[in-house]
Amino acid sequence: MFFVNVPVGLALLAALPATVAAHPRPGGKGRPRVDVLGALTVTAATGSLVYGLVTAGDEGWGSAETLVPLAAAMVLYVAFALVERTVRSPLMHVGMLKRRPVAVGAFLMLVGSGLLISLFFLGSLYLQHLRQLSALETGLLFLPAALATGAGAHLASRLVGRLGIRPVAATGLALVAIGTGLLTRLSADGGVLTELLPGLVIAAAGVGPVFVTATVSALAYVDHGEEGLASGVINTFHELGGAIGVATASTLAVAGLTGAPSIGGFTDAFTATAVAAAAAALLALVLVPPGKPQMSGTPHSH
Repeated sequence: MFFVNVPVGLALLAALPATVAAHPRPGGKGRPRVDVLGALTVTAATGSLVYGLVTAGDEGWGSAETLVPLAAAMVLYVAFALVERTVRSPLMHVGMLKRRPVAVGAFLMLVGSGLLISLFFLGSLYLQHLRQLSALETGLLFLPAALATGAGAHLASRLVGRLGIRPVAATGLALVAIGTGLLTRLSADGGVLTELLPGLVIAAAGVGPVFVTATVSALAYVDHGEEGLASGVINTFHELGGAIGVATASTLAVAGLTGAPSIGGFTDAFTATAVAAAAAALLALVLVPPGKPQMSGTPHSH
């Protein structure tokens, strides 16, 4: 599975010089310096955060093994923000998060990525560890959810211009809450098609609009030439959300993964996911600015 990426990456690498022009930087400036210090601090911060979340499942939330990595992560994130304010070519323009639309877009991307990836993570473990399905059967069962995500994103891209970002984002998150709420009723021996697929498809359909509104919110209100900076912020929160989502889901579902697999851990994890999605939907009604975005060009999609 991982080897598939190698020839694809090599082919793209070989095609880049012939397809992408090497434009000189404005003002005759040279190549930007690689922000090594920023990359090291944000990677260490995220690694420490994920480690602390995973350790909580074994050691408890009040243990030193959990609290120390989490505290270190907060310190490192602050250090990362300070580094980004001082280096010449920052990895991420943290100052853009002061703008409400960009901050809202980052929040929606963080939540959407965490919800989607944790859903697929939990679903795959449920099907393979508890229900003893093969990887191929599990992948085929996820196809309707993947199609639902694309359909939800396509519909949202049309509705954002008519209704605005706030109602579309809140509705998407509400659908995720409803879908994951249905998944809390999974059993250890019930029909997979009737118990898993409805909730998974509804939740996946709701995540699509969250991704669209996150990207539109961040990019529709920035000046021309800042799209790349805003996109960098959004993609950073996309990766961070996925890491936090999987770490949290695995921590909550640990009872269903260790020893003899049981349904209890999965129920707890899906319940927490549903609560998080519902809370995010309510926050979206407050945090997302009202009104319709004024897109200067073609809307960007996730």
